[in-house]
Amino acid sequence: MHADHDESSGFVGEASASTATAPVGARSGVGRDAPSVDVLSDALRGIRLTGATFFLVEADHPWAAEAPAASTLAPALVSGARHVISYHAIVRGSCWGGLLGQAPVPIAAGDVLILPQGDAYALRTQPDVHGTMPIDATLSFFRAMAAHSLPPVVRASNAIAHQLEIVCGFLVCDALHDSPVLAALPRLLVVRGTDPQRSERLDQLIDYAVRETRELAAGGDCVLTRIGELIFVEAVRRYLAADVEENAGWLAGLRDPVVGRALALLHARPGEPWTVERLAGEVGRSRSALAERFSTLVGQPPMQYLSRWRIQLAVRRLDQSHVKIAAPALELGYESEAAFSRAFKQATGVPPSRWRGRA
Repeated sequence: MHADHDESSGFVGEASASTATAPVGARSGVGRDAPSVDVLSDALRGIRLTGATFFLVEADHPWAAEAPAASTLAPALVSGARHVISYHAIVRGSCWGGLLGQAPVPIAAGDVLILPQGDAYALRTQPDVHGTMPIDATLSFFRAMAAHSLPPVVRASNAIAHQLEIVCGFLVCDALHDSPVLAALPRLLVVRGTDPQRSERLDQLIDYAVRETRELAAGGDCVLTRIGELIFVEAVRRYLAADVEENAGWLAGLRDPVVGRALALLHARPGEPWTVERLAGEVGRSRSALAERFSTLVGQPPMQYLSRWRIQLAVRRLDQSHVKIAAPALELGYESEAAFSRAFKQATGVPPSRWRGRA
């Protein structure tokens, strides 16, 4: 967070789901012989959440905190990391949050604000309050918090009763490339506590996290890491379940009975020699009808989506150091290792061997 640091108090500031409740289209397609694959979980595995930093902020007005873009923040949390997903759950009070350079939005107790794309952002008690902490000091704070050398309760107030309490979570992503989940989410996502689609699970996870943060029990770091991941996944599920106009793209395709089944088939059998005709036959639609519906909702044709998803899977496999370069080529339906290498380089900018070295 980008704000002032009071060394005496250690604060920064100024002043997996059951099928019964899974979102529509998330686990399988519709109709006879639908593939038993949880598409959302499959895509979330591609994000590769490998680490979490978690703390609780207690603050009063005036207070503001700013965080840099993921490209700058991620390496401060985990050496070599390339992306970080930030989220903030308001436990008590209200404040304003938003992308730097854009108008902030009001957020209140029960709301969760998420930054899936890794944009620089700010939290503040009023729209006109700004953080003043230099970027170097901000990154030093995050390094210390990630190393657990600072207390997990960040106090930006000397008062006994605080106006504002925020759970702050930062999830580091490893081997991220072209994730359909993150690409489908808005740059600034707010899951409202008043949303009728919101389940009690999210509130229970946040309450659990607050208790763990305050109790400092043995094993708490591991517990908070897992809770951090669960809060993000549950928030994404709530966004998927919400019937809102802006819920479009890949997530909207997942909700659609026809496109959702097509996605489930591609995720269940990515190495098969799919064509639009064959996919349309399995979902019970004409080639043109499926192609148009898929492209409208997902934002790209079915075979283009399959090609990009195969690269996602290849990235996941290449992170396993014992796997030969040829293994993903054979598993994912490429004609040869050379064809796989060409496709991989075209998508990522580097050949598979260099990607593995960088990872």
